[in-house]
Amino acid sequence: MTPTGLRGPTRFRAFGPRHIDTIADRHGLPDAVRETVRRISLVLPFRVNSYVLEQLIDWDRIPDDPMFQLTFPQPGMLTEEDERRLAKLSADPADRPLLREAVGEIRAGLNPHPSGQRELNVPSRDGTELPGLQHKYRETVLYFPGQGQTCHAYCTYCFRWAQFVGDADLRFAAPDPAGLLDHLAAHPEVHDVLVTGGDPMVMTTERLRSHLEPLLEVESVRTIRIGTKSVAYWPQRFVSDQDADDVLRLFERIVASGRQLAVMAHYSHPRELETDVARRALARIRATGAVVYCQAPLIAHVNDDARTWGELWRAQLAAGAVPYYLFVERDTGPHDYFKVPLAKAADIFRAAYRTLPGLARTVRGPVMSATPGKVAVDGVEESPRGRFFQLRLLQARDPSLVGRPFRARYSTTAAWLDELDPDPDTPADLAAAVFGQTTFPEAGTGARGAEPTSGPGDGSTLR
Repeated sequence: MTPTGLRGPTRFRAFGPRHIDTIADRHGLPDAVRETVRRISLVLPFRVNSYVLEQLIDWDRIPDDPMFQLTFPQPGMLTEEDERRLAKLSADPADRPLLREAVGEIRAGLNPHPSGQRELNVPSRDGTELPGLQHKYRETVLYFPGQGQTCHAYCTYCFRWAQFVGDADLRFAAPDPAGLLDHLAAHPEVHDVLVTGGDPMVMTTERLRSHLEPLLEVESVRTIRIGTKSVAYWPQRFVSDQDADDVLRLFERIVASGRQLAVMAHYSHPRELETDVARRALARIRATGAVVYCQAPLIAHVNDDARTWGELWRAQLAAGAVPYYLFVERDTGPHDYFKVPLAKAADIFRAAYRTLPGLARTVRGPVMSATPGKVAVDGVEESPRGRFFQLRLLQARDPSLVGRPFRARYSTTAAWLDELDPDPDTPADLAAAVFGQTTFPEAGTGARGAEPTSGPGDGSTLR
């Protein structure tokens, strides 16, 4: 049943910080690049595999190649001061205790749990937090199986980087589905379970089955989603791995139970869909009856142009997958390195969207997965009072706010929700939920990076 003639390695082999010299020698990385990867990987996780190294990275374009930027730490991901501190402390073995302390301090300053994940999303029972669960939206629970909290390779932009640095206090992980099942029994309004990580597809099929099959006994659960980057970083998981056929049979069983199985595929660049094995993996997944939805953030140095997104979405459609979300890079980790201003993000989305056939216009974006919910930037509005971002909650902690439009003052620099100034006419409930305030400065004050508005009636707009 395993196809033949597919390009790329068929045996998984991972490479981490201790393999930096091996990778550098094999692919001719300059010493400066080698040392940057070594230094920043003290703080941020680093992991690639043979498929990424041999099939996805264009080594003739280093360091500008987007797949290299996507998987290898780069200068500028930490502040110059932090990089100097790490270089100094890592040079002398006697400074190891100070190095560990410095690494902890730097990580703590990188907002390891954005959007209230730790404080607001973790459910509890009888006053005790349920490990490995998040329940932010009424209908959906996120489940983090403990054995799936790594990935075949790590994205340098990953907003869940804290899962991979070996600190148990920063990690979401459930030892088994018992807590999830108890929570579902107490919350029959939940009909959607997103199994996430890390990447659940790093688990063997036997282990994955132990987490998924109990959900088939919960009548209220109608959709099971699997968040995975394996389709891009190790598509062999569905094609030539020893238990590839077994995992597809598991998918078939879930679909046969009457549930919808959605594979939430993370594709960041068109190159991830160009190999034979990547396209074959999607075909095999779809043959089980599962639906593949595609999503990724817009990130500087990797995919911050309309041509890349148009090509990516058309490739997804051609492979039978559904373009779903273009996210805004979250305010965590090396955010300053990867962030794209919302104004530019809206322009990129609109320009790429115009090139798509109708069936690919399922994609939504740019979307911020922020503390109050998923906030879409629907466009830019010109008015006599100035220029505004048109915003809308696609999902919200408070379900009554879903679909409600609102506005914020246009800014050329704002890259996240908390950098925006709301329109003073924003309804009080939306203002409180989204911006945490109910009174606003008068229009024209230019607060928080908004461009100054013109005087009323002069016929001009923002410059």
